[in-house]
Amino acid sequence: MGGWRNAVQEAAASKPLFLTIYTTIIVGIVATSFYVFSAIYSPSASTSTQSISTSWLSSPPLSQNGGSNFSNNISLPTDKASQPGSNQLKTIWQAPPSNSKMPPLESFKLTKELVGERAKDNVIIVTFGNFAFMDFILTWVKHLTDLDVSNLLVGAMDTKLLEALYWKGVPVFDMGSHMSTIDVGWGSPTFHKMGREKVLLINAILPFGYELLMCDTDMVWLKDPLPYLAQYPDADILTSSDQVVPTVVDDRLADWKQVGAAYNIGIFHWRPTEPAIKLAKEWKDMLLADDKIWDQNGFNELARKQTGPAIDDDSGLFYAFDGTLKLGILPESIFCSGHTYFVQAMYEQLRLEPYALHTTFQYGGTEGKRHRLREAMVFYDPPEYYDAPGGFLSFKPSIPKSLLLDGEHNLESHFSLINYQMKQIRSALAIASLLNRTLVMPPLWCRLDRLWFSHPGVLEGSMTRQPFLCPLDHVFEVNVMLKDLPQEEFGPAINIREYSFLNNPLLPQQVKESWLDVQLCQEGTEDCHASSNTSRPGLLRFPKNSTEEMFKTVFSSFKDVKVIQFSSMQGAFYSFTDKTREEKFTNRMKRYVGIWCCVENHTPGHIYYDMYWDEKPGWKPAPPQTPEEDHPPF
Repeated sequence: MGGWRNAVQEAAASKPLFLTIYTTIIVGIVATSFYVFSAIYSPSASTSTQSISTSWLSSPPLSQNGGSNFSNNISLPTDKASQPGSNQLKTIWQAPPSNSKMPPLESFKLTKELVGERAKDNVIIVTFGNFAFMDFILTWVKHLTDLDVSNLLVGAMDTKLLEALYWKGVPVFDMGSHMSTIDVGWGSPTFHKMGREKVLLINAILPFGYELLMCDTDMVWLKDPLPYLAQYPDADILTSSDQVVPTVVDDRLADWKQVGAAYNIGIFHWRPTEPAIKLAKEWKDMLLADDKIWDQNGFNELARKQTGPAIDDDSGLFYAFDGTLKLGILPESIFCSGHTYFVQAMYEQLRLEPYALHTTFQYGGTEGKRHRLREAMVFYDPPEYYDAPGGFLSFKPSIPKSLLLDGEHNLESHFSLINYQMKQIRSALAIASLLNRTLVMPPLWCRLDRLWFSHPGVLEGSMTRQPFLCPLDHVFEVNVMLKDLPQEEFGPAINIREYSFLNNPLLPQQVKESWLDVQLCQEGTEDCHASSNTSRPGLLRFPKNSTEEMFKTVFSSFKDVKVIQFSSMQGAFYSFTDKTREEKFTNRMKRYVGIWCCVENHTPGHIYYDMYWDEKPGWKPAPPQTPEEDHPPF
């Protein structure tokens, strides 16, 4: 273990690498959730783990004796004796007795025996992170256990995460990193240090003789991958990629000759073969010798020293690295990146079942990743997330067919479509603020893709449809929307939920059954008046263009209703009465939207979205013409 800890200490001096544009295309429509949940909640999933309450997600307040608040109303299988390398694995989610004490840190060292206790059929699945990513890690574990896969281990980069996972019954080991427990920004020095930890971890585990499926925490398993990986016993390494143009249209390995994008090391499988161990060592030595090399760049540089020939006519494997390593590229359609899943919905178009979803090609940092997984209904939140204080507000968006489908897909038509939706969302955010409710965001439609570089609207050769259901972070700054902005400048916070929220199977029955439909009407028409009287239970006819006071007066009678859904947002809200509050709300709204990127043959090529575009006569989508113009609309 001394070598492992020394290697970690060496990596602690790592510095950030400012990445090239090509490789930065890793950061990030929502596809239909049918396939996702048919995979997650299929009959083949473990019935015991399906019955687990989401209360297991809450971070356990550790008592002095190490007590846990792990849910007691959980149906779990009988515990099995743990034997190294056996198929009988100790049950996950079975928390230690509440009156027991936390074992010493020494007992969580990464050893061959520890791995052997969790391995099954000689395979171990590993992820790692710090406490800031605990909800991602719990989601990652839960998906695997729902798929009846339990040969997994989680590496804890800080003691806080290690203790929290231990008290939840999640198999955990100490990486000895002693890193910060806070979120680390993409590209930061700590981010790059985490990348080096992955390489050190691979080098530590491979000599134990087990196959290793290494995963980033910002991905989820939608289908048991082990049978798929076992189809390629000759492979030394199987890796995912950032390929966005399909190279195959079925579930075979990607055509390595057509994969021009980077090999993505967020999902990859290693066998403890001599060529794989040799590559892992050279990779580690490269990174420790030069702290400016990003871990993924280093892997690509080594793996691509040689590409080809194919090892046979059928498998899709090819020789790489030093000419002896047998490499395979996992198909981009079913081992999905954030682009092939959320934007292209490639697996859906090809009628395939996805195995994995990795939140690359996205915006908004960690909050953006979390929101995308929530949009796909594959992220697990604690029960209070689904029953927020004050209740929820939603509305049925209305989009004219002409804005969605007519004419060319270009900057003008894209921004016209977005602006039309944005105005409705602005009204909904105002009403949510007045009523102190959490806004369920509507589905967002786009005509053009968003990327980090110039492009013609969609990537050539990709399967992106126009228009497409686009992730919220393509237009809105999700990280800003979820940030605690100072109230003295931006007014009260407005909580949001993902567009799929009300369809999530985890939504409790008491929320589903407490519902008020609000039908906008023209004041003066029958049963259309600003009062809380309803023409029938569950339905309220409410005048269009109502003011702040009218909303507060009428809806004060419905504070106990969990969900208020408006039939439309067209003309729903007229104005604030409190002008100071309106000014603060405006300050908040201006920061909620981001940019579209990027216009070809123009520097800069980005165009700022403007939440108040309709208050600027003649507003047109155009990139900044001078450096002075290159700023958000505030």
